[in-house]
This record gives sequence, structure tokens and C-alpha cells, in this order.
Amino acid sequence: MDYKATLNLPKTDFPMRANLPSKEPDMLKFWDREDIYTCLRKKQKTKKKYILHDGPPYANGRIHMGHALNKILKDIVVKYMTMRGFDSPYVPGWDCHGLPVEHQLFKELKIKKGDIDQVEFRKKARDYAMKFVHIQREEFQRLGVFGDWKKPYLTLSHEYEAEIIKAFAKLVKGGYIYKDLKPVNWCTTCETALAEAEVEYEEHTSPSVYVKFKVKDPKNLLRNTQYAIRDTYFIIWTTTPWTLLANVAIALHPDLEYAVIDVEGEQWIMLSSLVGGTLKKIGKQHKVLSKVKGKEIENTVAMHPFINRESKVVLADYVSSLEGTGCVHTAPGHGQEDYLTGKKYNLEMIMPVDAKGNFDNTCGEFSGMNVHKANSTIMDRMKKDASLIFSENISHSYPHCWRCKKPIVFRATEQWFMKIDHKNLRRKLLNAIEKKVKWYPEAGKGRIYAMVKTRPDWCLSRQRYWGVPIPAFYCRGCGYRILDHEVITHVAQLVSEEGVDIWFQRKAEDLLPEKFACPKCKASDIVKENDILDVWFESGVSHQAVLKTNDALDYPCQLYLEGSDQHRGWFQSALISSMAIDNTTPYEAVLTHGFTVDGEGKKMSKSLGNVIAPQDIMKKYGADILRLWVASSNYSDDVRISDEIIKRSADAYRKMRNTLKYLLSNVYDFNPDQHRVRPKEMEEIDRWMLSRLAHLLKDVTEQYSKFLFYKVYRLIYNFCVYEVSSLYLDVLKDRMYTFKKDSTQRRSGQTVIFEILNCLVRMLAPILPFTTEEVWQNVPILRTSQSAHLSDWPDKQADIEKWIDADLDKKWETLIAIREAILVVLEEKRMKKVLGSPLEAKVKIYAKNENLRKLLNCNIKHLPMLFIVSQVELEDTMPEEARDFGELAISVRVQSADGKKCQRCWNYSTSVGAHKEHPNICKKCLDNIY
Repeated sequence: MDYKATLNLPKTDFPMRANLPSKEPDMLKFWDREDIYTCLRKKQKTKKKYILHDGPPYANGRIHMGHALNKILKDIVVKYMTMRGFDSPYVPGWDCHGLPVEHQLFKELKIKKGDIDQVEFRKKARDYAMKFVHIQREEFQRLGVFGDWKKPYLTLSHEYEAEIIKAFAKLVKGGYIYKDLKPVNWCTTCETALAEAEVEYEEHTSPSVYVKFKVKDPKNLLRNTQYAIRDTYFIIWTTTPWTLLANVAIALHPDLEYAVIDVEGEQWIMLSSLVGGTLKKIGKQHKVLSKVKGKEIENTVAMHPFINRESKVVLADYVSSLEGTGCVHTAPGHGQEDYLTGKKYNLEMIMPVDAKGNFDNTCGEFSGMNVHKANSTIMDRMKKDASLIFSENISHSYPHCWRCKKPIVFRATEQWFMKIDHKNLRRKLLNAIEKKVKWYPEAGKGRIYAMVKTRPDWCLSRQRYWGVPIPAFYCRGCGYRILDHEVITHVAQLVSEEGVDIWFQRKAEDLLPEKFACPKCKASDIVKENDILDVWFESGVSHQAVLKTNDALDYPCQLYLEGSDQHRGWFQSALISSMAIDNTTPYEAVLTHGFTVDGEGKKMSKSLGNVIAPQDIMKKYGADILRLWVASSNYSDDVRISDEIIKRSADAYRKMRNTLKYLLSNVYDFNPDQHRVRPKEMEEIDRWMLSRLAHLLKDVTEQYSKFLFYKVYRLIYNFCVYEVSSLYLDVLKDRMYTFKKDSTQRRSGQTVIFEILNCLVRMLAPILPFTTEEVWQNVPILRTSQSAHLSDWPDKQADIEKWIDADLDKKWETLIAIREAILVVLEEKRMKKVLGSPLEAKVKIYAKNENLRKLLNCNIKHLPMLFIVSQVELEDTMPEEARDFGELAISVRVQSADGKKCQRCWNYSTSVGAHKEHPNICKKCLDNIY
């Protein structure tokens, strides 16, 4: 008799080889053909909303690994929340204006801003941005990301542009907007002001100089000293010698002690605590003559070292006692703190630097020189005048432009600003950050709180071509600034109809309401503003332009999810504008992730040759491997990626896929409606496995809800590889293969396999959308809907909590621990070639306490199955040759099994040979073939 034909061997068409790169595009076509996203929206339309608002990427290139990380994380959240029963539409967006697009296009055109007409350039920029919108859209969809890809939001659409201007109008009406001459971050290469979020800090080498400022009247300063009055100097320290041309003051700390010291016949003034270190560096001997508090010498006048200009001593609490000399060179046109001090003391604001970073014609011998290149010339001049007492080069963190990567300057220019302290806005922002928003991870709260607490007013204007204009006008006759809510609203209406390019194509009178005149002088000769709005303002007001205008969405939304750099970018711009306009946060929660870096933790760059493109990974491995890498990564830190890391993800995927394949292969003849076994009728190990599955689902649900996807991955991976594959399915094989097809024992195991499969597919669907869809389509008994992604979370189908059995968990925890010990002994025997297969073994166990002995005795008939051996016996005494496991209170020895090997189940049994017609099989198998 062919006993193999009597076995219930596994059957499935589900391949072990995933071949994801070729299968996934077919799955995308299936989702598109069946319009699964629209089906989801219809299914969930009456449910409570959970909206993740997409932070728009720049449409200026193909997607990189940071994009992939971000979009996959968003998709996991949206898919999970949808399965949990929320209406969670995802409307993707693109940031189409601003310096990122403009800079990239200028590079491709190989021209600069002044080489092309603005209107002509804007047409090219629109085409350029839309080209990459289409490219990125396809690449994001290839990642398996669900969304309203046919109707994304674009910041260059007429509707969005109009909403930007309307938001600006509301801020104008609220009194938040003003124009002023203030120092701002300025890129001399891009020739524009920059926001804080557009500044990156990189290592930079600068000259560190110590300079003498001669006191004009030392008699008054040193009237209480017993020493002779000689030439007296304040010693300042700076790493930007070029800014000395704008110096008008020296700042001292009011409450710190300053020393007057004798140095080679001159009298120098420095902070007392810094004298020793500074003089040692300079290599000079000194003698302390007297000491004085900073506030006692306020308003003392010194002379500029090489310009015929006075420099006044002022007081400031920001003067540091940790570096420099405690005498701070102050140029109100070149720094925020200097500017505020200048306001306080009514100091002159000198700005001798033009937009390109060159000194203007007021700078004498330095006129026309680039400020960064002028340092050495200025130092030579000071050496000649003996005012430079020491210099060296130092490497330090210095601000650079986020686009061109060149060092920037702080430069006073007339710019439009938004007030951060108006109407207690800063206090409201800080309160919202601390009490109204949930931050993931929690550290994000402290980071953004500190930034908002100290940030300056928001510089809104940019001197660029590609963006939305600041809708302000000027009277040519009297110079009056026209910033009027009604006028701006009128412009917004025109923009909504024709697009924002009309601002650059038409004259001012064509943009103003009919018969408009200057409110001050009543003249009608009006000109329009040339500056455009900060691109961060454009994206920041998406809560007005998208969340408020799309009925499918919600405002405030439930979640913003972006990289950690957005604490000073989009998270802030959105929060500031939303609180100012509507007195509410735009989001209820914020999740941030780190940057993608290489396997050694280094930033990826073309110059280092360590860039890994998501397109290459998808081409070689498939998108699901990339998604598994994202899910397995602790994104709260920077996320490492390398060929080796991706290979590990692929290996983990294979193991999980193998588990799914084996589960599938054992339910080919199972129908849950007909064959499901109720828990109380199940084998005990099956009930225990259901309990473990329920625990898993509970833990996975909790971690998903906390957005800790790497913990979700680890829970599911361990369950698949260890509890299911290495334990449960291993133990179950004999029952599944050798028992009667319709036996309760086999159907009991199949019921649990089905439940495991059903839960795993749904739990994995947010992470592995392609693979779970493949499983779904391969197993008719799972298909309660046309797609895995139209299914609900497992706990929506059954009261899974009832599966949990604490007593059973405790009991089987002990039995599994004993199993692990026995497997160690079996492996030792196998390595010594005493045994081949574990089925050749009889295991004898001595239990050292009565409770354990009772437990083993009560389950003796199940132990061979659990240990996957042919026989198990309990011993009354502990044999000397037994392997002792003290922590488990057992001793174990292994012998050869009794009887002969059954040719059907491969177990050894004394019943083999007892039946004349079937002498080669055991009694158990005999019972299962008839």
C-alpha cells in the first residue's frame, strides 16, 4: 500500500520565491483597476475621521531614501487607522514654489537670477515642478502608498495660491504683519533672505581675532585708579572681522567684573575671569591694576580701530563669560542680539554690504570686496595700525544656505515680518506645544518648545522669482505702504480665477480694486511689491488651503508626520499661522523621524559614494523589503541603511513568508464555516496557541497605536519564526499529516492555523501591502472582501480577548521551557551521532518536585508530540547519568526509542509489526487510514 497517498501533505500554489520586483507592479495594476482606494473611501465614509496631513515634499527631483522612509511611515499609519475603523483618507501634496525648485532649475539652465526675465522663468519653473510631481507620484505609488493620487494638492494651483493670499490677509487684519529694517539670514549666492528653517550649520574655518578699541577719554574711565593714565583699550574678540566695518558699540555684561590690566605699558580692559586664558593665548605678561563692574563704565566712548567713528560701551546680558574677552563687538546691522541692543541704545545701523555680499562704495579701500574674502585685507590693515593683537584660524559651526550650501551672512535689509509676540501669540504657542499637542517621541516637545521660546519674528519676504507675491503696494508719490485686508482679499479673488502669475504680468492698477487711491495722499500712482512669500509660509498654511477646503479632511487634523528637522520648519510654520488665524493648533499630534544615513551612521552624499536609492532597492528586492526595513527601524533616531541591512531585511522577510506559505499549505481543504472547531473542543496546545495569538494581537495593536512600528515588526517576526514555525507548526506536523482528514484533532489544528493566518495577514497589511494582498488572493477562505486592504482589524471579526487563558499560558510556559531543555540534550546526542532524527529517541524525565511531576504525568500522552520524540517516560529516581537542569527542577536522559520505525509517521513504536496486513505501520497510523 502506498502510505504516502494516505497522508494529508501540504498543498499551496503560494510560491516561496517572492519575486516581488515583477509581481508588485501587477498588484499596483490590480489596485488601480479595482479602484481600491475609492472603495476604501466609500466603505469608511460614515466612520470617525483620522486625518494624517501630508507635509509636501519639494517637486525638484526624484525621490530619495528620506522620502521613502517618510511616505512609508505615513502609509503604515493610514492603512492601520483605516483597518481600525477610521475614515482616514490620504491627500498627498507637493511644495512647488520657492528656492528649492528655483535653485535646481537655475543649475540645470546654467544661468543666474539676473540672466532671465521673471515671467519667462516662472513658466519654465512651473513646467519643471510639474514634471517632478508626475515622477514622484509614480515613485510614491510604487512604494505601495495608498492615496488620492489623482487629486493631490499642489501649492502652484490657482486655488491653493489664492488660499495663501487669503491667509496672509487674515494675518494683516490681525495686525501681525509689518515691514522693518532688521538683520536677517542672508544668502549672498542666492541673493535672498532666509528663514531659520532654511539655515544649516556646518563646520567652517574662520579667522579668530583680538582687536584693540582705544578709549577716547581714559581719565573719566580710570578716575579712581592710583596708576598713571596711559593709552587704554577695550579688547574685543570676533570670528567675523569683515563685520567690524559696521561696528558702533562694545557690549559689556552689567553685573560681571572687568579688569584693567597693564600690558607692556598699555592698559587693556577685559572680563576678569577671561584675562588669564586670553593673555596666555596671546603670549603676553600682565598686571592687574583695578577692577570694575560693567554697569559702572556704561556709555564710555572708544574709537573704531581703523575708521574715524566712535564706538559706545553698552550693556547686554547675553555677553558670555565662557569665551572671548567679555567685550563684544556690536554691529546692529549684522546680528539679532546686536540689533536689539541697537534699538535699546538708539545706535546707528550701518549696512555697507550689498545683496551679493560685497562692500558698497562707502567702505573706502574695501569697497567692492566680497565680505568673506575681505577678512585677510582687514586684518592686514589692523596689523599696520597695531590694533590687531592676535589672530588664528578656528573651525566652528557656522550657518550655511540650505540650497546652495554656501556660508551666509547676517545682513540688515528691509523685509516683511510676522510678529511672534503680538496678542500674546508666543505664550499661546508655548502653551499649545506643552498642553494641547501629543508629541511622538516625547523629546520633540522640548525641542520645538525651546525653538519657539527664543525665535525671532518670522521673516516672510524673499527676493526670488518663483513663488507667491507678498500682496503689498506702495504709493509712488508719498511712499506710503499699502497693506490692506480688503485689497489683499481682492487680489486673492483674482488669483483664484487666473493664477498668481497675474501679479507679475499686470500693472498695479489692474490688480487693485476699481478707482483705488493711496489712503494717505489720495494719489493713484501705485506700484506693487517685488518680494515673494517665504515657501515655509506657503506650506505652513496648508491647514487653510487643504484641511479647511476639502470636506473629506478635518481641521485640526489628527497627525503631522515628518522628519525631525521640521521642528524648526513646517511644524512651526503651521502652528504659528494656525494659532494666529484660528487660535487653534493645526494638529492634535506630531510624529517625527530621524534622517536616513549609511550603515556607519554617515550622512549619504554623492561625493562619498554612499547613496542608496529606493528605486534600486525596489528593482532588486521589491518595495515590501524596503517597507520592512522602515518598519523594523527605530525611526526616533537616524535610520541606517546599507546593502547588508537590506539583505537582513530580505532574510527576515523570507522567514516570515515561509511561515505564511506553511500556514497556507495546511488549510487547502479547510472551510471555517464548515470545519471550525470551538475552543472548548480543541486540543489543549491549540487553545494555548489561540491564547498566544490573542496576546500577540493585543500587543501589536498597542504598539501600532503608539506608532512603534519596530516593536510591531519584532513581535510579529518572533511570533512567526519562533512560536509558530519553530514550535507550534513543528509540533503540529504529525497531527496535520497523519490524522484523518476530518478528524477533530486535525480540524482543531486547522482552525488555529486559519486564525493565525487571518490575524497575521491583517496585522501585516499596513507594513507589507503587496505580500498580504498576494496571500489574500491565494486563499479564498480569507477573502471577506476583494482586497486585503478592504478588510478590518482582526478584533473586529471576533471576540479575541476570550481566547486568552492565563492558567493555560502559565502551564504551557513551563512545558515549553522543559521542551527547550530537552531539545538541547537531543542536539547534543545528534552532534555525537548517538541519534539521527529526534524520533529515534525515548526521553526520560525526573521531576524534582511533586507539582512538576503531577503536571508532566497529567500531560504524558502529549509530551512525545511536544518534544517530537517517539516516547516519553517519567522516572521515580534521578539517574546518575542524567543531564541536570536545576533551574527547571528536572533531570533528563535520552535513550533509543522502543520498537520499530513506522513507515507512515516515522515514529518508533512497539505496535509496528503487530498487524499482519500492515506490518510496517503503527497502531495510530492504522487507526487513521481506515
